[in-house]
Amino acid sequence: MTTARKTVHPTHHRVLNPATGETVATVPATTAPEVDAAVARAAAAQRHWAAAAPADRARLLRRFAVVVDGHIEELARLEVRQAGHTIGNARWEAGNVRDLLDYSAGGVERLTGRQIPVAGGLDITLLEPLGVVGVIAPWNFPLPIAAWGSAPALAAGNAVLLKPAETTPLTALRLAELALEAGLPEHLFQVLPGAGDTAGRALVDHHGVAKIVFTGSTRVGRSVAARCAEQMKPATLELGGKSPNVIFADADLDAAAAAAPMSFLDNSGQDCCARSRILVQRTVYDRFLELLAPAIEAVVVGDPADEKTQMGPLISRHQLDRVRGHVPDDLTGIRGAAPEGPGFWFPPTVLTGVAPDAPVAREEVFGPVAVVLPFEDEADAVRLANATDYGLSGSLWTRDLGRAVRVSRAIQAGNLSVNSHSSVRYGTPFGGFKQSGLGRELGPDALTAFTETKNVFFSTEA
Repeated sequence: MTTARKTVHPTHHRVLNPATGETVATVPATTAPEVDAAVARAAAAQRHWAAAAPADRARLLRRFAVVVDGHIEELARLEVRQAGHTIGNARWEAGNVRDLLDYSAGGVERLTGRQIPVAGGLDITLLEPLGVVGVIAPWNFPLPIAAWGSAPALAAGNAVLLKPAETTPLTALRLAELALEAGLPEHLFQVLPGAGDTAGRALVDHHGVAKIVFTGSTRVGRSVAARCAEQMKPATLELGGKSPNVIFADADLDAAAAAAPMSFLDNSGQDCCARSRILVQRTVYDRFLELLAPAIEAVVVGDPADEKTQMGPLISRHQLDRVRGHVPDDLTGIRGAAPEGPGFWFPPTVLTGVAPDAPVAREEVFGPVAVVLPFEDEADAVRLANATDYGLSGSLWTRDLGRAVRVSRAIQAGNLSVNSHSSVRYGTPFGGFKQSGLGRELGPDALTAFTETKNVFFSTEA
């Protein structure tokens, strides 16, 4: 929890540095009764927060953004230690929290209803906050994804209970301290570190929690959705991905090959948006591999605190073993280098000669591994791109504007990028098709996802 208490915790979670395997902190695990108490405190705080003038709420959120801005380096270093992110990425992530708070604050006074023409009176709609929102954040991007749900929920007038992943609670806990420093009301934004099957389940099942925002695996997401459905509780789910990177023969192959490595190696491949299926038109397949090999081999893997490092370790021993299980010993393809010794390291890996229906080509590896598959023509490219249960993101490379439009419309994914690998901006909506989730986060409509629409009719007839 974010405030000290005398409760004796039956369990604690050790936070490990993924680059060394060493313990950096021990954090008490929130129990189900503590979740219940936190909900009660949050509900009381939310009533006062919702009653405050919109300008005052906006002002406090902007002050929160300013305080975060003053602690960018501290938050980034903390993320490096607990999650193994490269320092450059971690600074961007902390800055994303600042920017999202500022962006969300701008929506507080623009969260307006409508006046609808009707006969016999005046009809208006009101957007009212839900109450207490539960945000369950993942370990792969602990800091920014925590803010994706929390910032717009707070801006819309809700209280937030944030449960970070067991392995990465430190930046969330620090963020809650900074919220109090900025002047946000006590108990409005609380952090509940703990196990998913204890604290997370208690949050999902609690009748005092009006909505759940969950980011994680599709398997767990299905369980969260089912438990929320029992209460008719809304849920936003951002789940897995197996995103395509489609490269046509008319593309700028040099640019496509240069950009491909970090499209699936960013955050060591622990990214739902990772372009881990590289689909290349057969006529340029061999040439693309020739260009890709030196780009993969040049990726700097090492100490995430080093400014020159491009890729750090995996998050845990469990994740390392999982990634190893997807890569055959007799692989053909391209392999980079990674440190040996302590830490959870796996080298950048590109597999060739893989069947399109092989598990590594269809399942989410969540590591620095990609497969390269050839395709014949535009129709074949779309077929392969959609041959997965997921639909989160993807890229396509072509100089043909018409093709770019056609293929963008045909690929079943929530976020696509043409001649680049950009997926997430706080000012644009983010979410997936199919098994990649439900709902959208971020963008200009983010605040409305944390409100209920109430319709009010005023009769003008005597």
